[in-house]
Amino acid sequence: MASSTHWIASQAAMRALELGGNAFDAAVTAGFVLHVVEPHLNGPGGEAPAIIATAADPAPRVLAGQGPAPAAATTAHFAALGIELIPGSGPLAATVPGAVDAWLLLLRDHGTQRLAEVLEPAIGYAGGGHPLGERVSTTVASVRELFADSWAPSAELWLRNGAAPEIGAMFANPTYARTLARLVEEGEAAGTDRETQIDGARRAWSQGFVADAVDAFSRRAFRDSTGDAHAGLVTGADMAVFSATWEQPTTLEWHGFSVAKTQPWGQGPALLQTMSILDALGDPAALDPSTAEGIHPIAEALKLAYADREAWYGDSDDVPVSTLLSREYAVQRARLVGDRASGEVRPGSPDGRAPRIAAYLLDRRSAATSDATTGEPTVQPDGVTRGDTCHVDVVDRWGNMISATPSGGWLQSSPTIPELGFPLGSRLQMFWLEEGLASSLVPGRRPRTTLTPTMVHRDGEPVLACGSPGGDQQDQWQLLFLLRHLLGGQSLQEAIDAPMWNTTSFPGSFYPRTVEPAVLVAEDRIDESVLAALEARGHQVRRSGPWSLGRMCAVSRDPGTGVLGAGANPRGMQGYACGR
Repeated sequence: MASSTHWIASQAAMRALELGGNAFDAAVTAGFVLHVVEPHLNGPGGEAPAIIATAADPAPRVLAGQGPAPAAATTAHFAALGIELIPGSGPLAATVPGAVDAWLLLLRDHGTQRLAEVLEPAIGYAGGGHPLGERVSTTVASVRELFADSWAPSAELWLRNGAAPEIGAMFANPTYARTLARLVEEGEAAGTDRETQIDGARRAWSQGFVADAVDAFSRRAFRDSTGDAHAGLVTGADMAVFSATWEQPTTLEWHGFSVAKTQPWGQGPALLQTMSILDALGDPAALDPSTAEGIHPIAEALKLAYADREAWYGDSDDVPVSTLLSREYAVQRARLVGDRASGEVRPGSPDGRAPRIAAYLLDRRSAATSDATTGEPTVQPDGVTRGDTCHVDVVDRWGNMISATPSGGWLQSSPTIPELGFPLGSRLQMFWLEEGLASSLVPGRRPRTTLTPTMVHRDGEPVLACGSPGGDQQDQWQLLFLLRHLLGGQSLQEAIDAPMWNTTSFPGSFYPRTVEPAVLVAEDRIDESVLAALEARGHQVRRSGPWSLGRMCAVSRDPGTGVLGAGANPRGMQGYACGR
């Protein structure tokens, strides 16, 4: 079974399975296809965290495909430029690309197919073309002026006679096809066995022609979301020293399940914290995300967990994870859930430590500039971007399972590198330039990302892989799905289809890092009486379209019967689940 945010990627994954590949071959195939068919949501210059379980070793492991801040990315550098908030677009916002090395590491360590076979679909769609989705076309149209006036390499790739390509038109990126083909060629030149060829391609990426092109392009200045032109900081040396790694997950035992997330360089533990707080409330009604009696405490628990995310999460050994997920701490936090909606950001004090929130947030808390609805990136006319992502889940007949959330490096994040056919990412914007915070900018550290794949085990066996695009909303929508599926008994598809909602009453991770106190965004399929009851409790309810929130994907496996399942998001009519 395969499920992803784009039907072509899901079918490409299925092709890999039908050719005899395993779940990891299929996920890598889909990952590279997603670079081509959802370029407004992810790209080779971005990142790709994942959680896997193998048939040989079912314990969950994290594939850490998040690139770090480059060596030259110091607070002093930004201070010298007069910048107090890292821009949300442009070369200056780039971290070291992590996605490609992560996908290739996964293929080498756990796949079975050769690099040429796995990359064949992506090369075909990039070189021969694919039908352009509506969101891609509208995204390009939104930044048409920026491309035409300031990002000439992007204009050359994306504009047709000065306009965005039409929806449904065949679109090709032959330069990226050549980049992938050259990776295959250089891999094959390195040796004859599968692993040697994959490592050869990794070297070509991190120390060869790709790194050379990135290094040269980063030295050029382009307009970014500050309104000024700045050069980037990623160098070939940064590319050479980075490698994706395998890590242990953060887990929580919950209602007979074990839920696995990344370490707190990702926001995933916030989902686990929310689950702990809800259990500490001791009210079964608080586990139903469809009623006012459930939505209110769930939203309040999410605010508390996300406040802790802001104060404590980051890429260091100083994050008090065990305390944040402890029963005792959850009980403390649950006492703050009252009858009225809170508009405050209230981080806790694990182990008696005083929390710190960025002064920028305390000084400039304001309404967000746009509404998070479909989960697609929101592009502002001045080039400011709010990014989103993709997702893919795969399970095979042997019991291998993966949940992956590739993101970053989207077409509107940074100018296209002409020699490579893709841009760098903008994940550096998730760092703070104020020093002494959990997610302060430090060269070599990973940003505290929103990317958050999920895997669920029961009795030591993987039973569910799931995830959703949506930036700060990813774990919120996943929580609603997990409550409905694992506890409410709904099928994968029923739980995905059910009306979604989320809160934005916490510090946002993307530029310009705003907070919307007490705001609750809800699909208007939710009964009006429920929304009115929430408003009576003080929630600022923002009604969204009936099918507008979340892009959940999921696959499942019953260890007892071996029966596989999958579901995909109908919102936007692009997600797709398939299998046989």
